Amino acid sequence: MDGLGFWKFMAAGSVAGMVEHMAMFPVDTLKTRMQMLATSSPNHAPVGRFLAAIVRSEGPSGLYRGIAAMGLGAGPAHAVYFAVYEVCKDRLGGNRPDGRHHPLIHAISGVLATTASDAVLTPMDVVKQRLQLRRSPYGGVRDCVVRMLREEGLGAFYASYRTTVIMNAPFTAVHFATYEAVKKVLGGITPENASEEQLLVHVTAGGAAGALAGAITTPLDVVKTRLQCQGVCGADTFSSSSIIMAIKKIVAKDGPRALIQGLKPRVLFHAPAAAICWSTYEAMKSFLQRRSHETSLP
Repeated sequence: MDGLGFWKFMAAGSVAGMVEHMAMFPVDTLKTRMQMLATSSPNHAPVGRFLAAIVRSEGPSGLYRGIAAMGLGAGPAHAVYFAVYEVCKDRLGGNRPDGRHHPLIHAISGVLATTASDAVLTPMDVVKQRLQLRRSPYGGVRDCVVRMLREEGLGAFYASYRTTVIMNAPFTAVHFATYEAVKKVLGGITPENASEEQLLVHVTAGGAAGALAGAITTPLDVVKTRLQCQGVCGADTFSSSSIIMAIKKIVAKDGPRALIQGLKPRVLFHAPAAAICWSTYEAMKSFLQRRSHETSLP
């Protein structure tokens, strides 16, 4: 596995996840706000004007509410994500020295990785989403956690887990398969010894993978957001965590267009986020490989 142990993949993944989410957090806040609006809402506006309205009414800090929750969740979740992916890819034969691309292996490995990762991230993602809402009733991460436990119980933290896994399974399958495919194509025309060129490959492949996967899974992301924020700031509540039931209720009230609310900021988030994440991850892997090689020398 590239000469790295399980814990080193976890370390590289943790750093990559933290960098990705911290850098792109304002765009994530924008996406959450847009997905919670009805399509007929007078506050619904193009992305640029919507962003300007948040800054004008709440200041720049309004774009960063909930970032502490994401900081607590992203590191451990991405550590699990990349470590499971690398191990599964290796065990399933994705690292065979035949020089061929194995999209099915990469896709399966990605699905297994995100299923494990989502179990770690979902509770903090729920807290993050609720804090991102305009006029959020919570004073911070601790207040949100305590009040949710007291008023809604532990299950509230996992109300969207099934939706998250169902959304992230195709997201990750498309994401990893696209990333590995684009990396292989670009890598074939890029000098292996040119680190600047290799960085460009990771950035381009990551950006393409993130944009495509993010766009395809937007409707399920809308459902996830609505389930996570139900009952907060006057938002609708759902009688169960059924995806079909949630989709029917959203469409009945807000129309089919509601299922693609936040498409632009979601793509704007995932394209650069994936580029940042993959380039950071690959850089960390290279760094740890060099350190491992140096320490093994007599």
